[in-house]
Amino acid sequence: MQNMSNVIQSIPLNHYIILSAIIFCIGIIGVLTRRNAIVIFMSVELMLNSVNLLLTVFSIYRNDAAGQVFVFFVMALAAAEVAVGLAIIVMIYRNTNTIDINVLNRLKW
Repeated sequence: MQNMSNVIQSIPLNHYIILSAIIFCIGIIGVLTRRNAIVIFMSVELMLNSVNLLLTVFSIYRNDAAGQVFVFFVMALAAAEVAVGLAIIVMIYRNTNTIDINVLNRLKW
C-alpha cells in the first residue's frame, strides 16, 4: 500500500486548488443567498474546510508540517464558532420563534 502523501502528491496541485475554490464559492453563495441562520453557519464551515484542504495539501507538497498544525488551530476555531453560533441561534429562536435572519430587525430597541 502506498504512503498517503504519495497518493496525495500523485494528483496535480491544480486539481486541489480548483476543488477548494469550488467549495469556497459554494460557501460564499450560501452565505450571500440564504436566509436561514443554520445554513449560513454551514456555509461558513464549508469555507473554512476548503481552506483546511488547501493548507493540508500545500503542507504535504512542501513536506512541511506547519500547514497541518495550522489546520488544527482552524478546526478549534471552527468548533468554538459553532458552539457560540448555535447558542446565539437558540436564543434568537426563543425570542422570535424563527431563525430567519430577516426577522432579526425586531430585536432592535
